[in-house]
Amino acid sequence: MISMKYRSFKLVSVFSLALLFITGCSTTPPSRPEDLCSIFQEKDSWYTDAHRVHQRYGVPINVAMAIMAQESGFRADAQPPMRWFLFIPYGRGSSAYGYPQAQDPVWNEYKEQAGSIFSSRSNFGDSLDFIGWYMTKTKKLNGISFSDAYNQYLNYHEGWNGFRKKTYRSKDWLIKVARKVSSRSQMYKRQLLKCNLY
Repeated sequence: MISMKYRSFKLVSVFSLALLFITGCSTTPPSRPEDLCSIFQEKDSWYTDAHRVHQRYGVPINVAMAIMAQESGFRADAQPPMRWFLFIPYGRGSSAYGYPQAQDPVWNEYKEQAGSIFSSRSNFGDSLDFIGWYMTKTKKLNGISFSDAYNQYLNYHEGWNGFRKKTYRSKDWLIKVARKVSSRSQMYKRQLLKCNLY
C-alpha cells in the first residue's frame, strides 16, 4: 500500500516537472530576436503558427512578427510595469498582457469574432492570430495595406479611432517606435527570403 502511494506520488511529481519544463521552454523568448530565421529554427512550432496566420488572413509574416517583437519582445507574460506611489504599488498602466500586449476589451472582441473562449494571450499561436485579425480590421476600417508596417503599427498602438483622429502626431516617441517596427519588418522580410526552414 505504501509502495503504491509512493509510486503514484513519484509519477505525479515526474509528470509535473515535465510539464513545468515543457511550459518553461515554450515561453522562453528566442535567443536571437533580431534574426527571424533563427527564431523559427529555435521555435519550429512558431513557424507553423505564423504560416497558418498568413494563410488565414493573408498578412505578411514579417510584419506580424515585427509588431509582436516590439510589443512584448516575444515574452509570453509581458505586461506594463507596476506603478508606484512612494513604496505602495497601485496597479499597472493598462490591462495589456502577453505576446500581443492586447488589452482586455479588444482581446475579448477578438475572442468573440475570430478566436475562442480558450484563446490565450500567453499562447504564441493565439497571439499571432490576434495580430493577424487586428491587421485585417485595420485594412478594412482604415485602408492600411498589410505591407505598411509603419501605419499598421500606429493603428495597433493607438486603436482604429485613435489613428483616424491622428493622436500619434503629438507623440514623437511613438513615431520613432513605428519607424523601428517598419525597419525590423523589412529586415525580417529579407531574412525570411533566405531561411532554410524545411
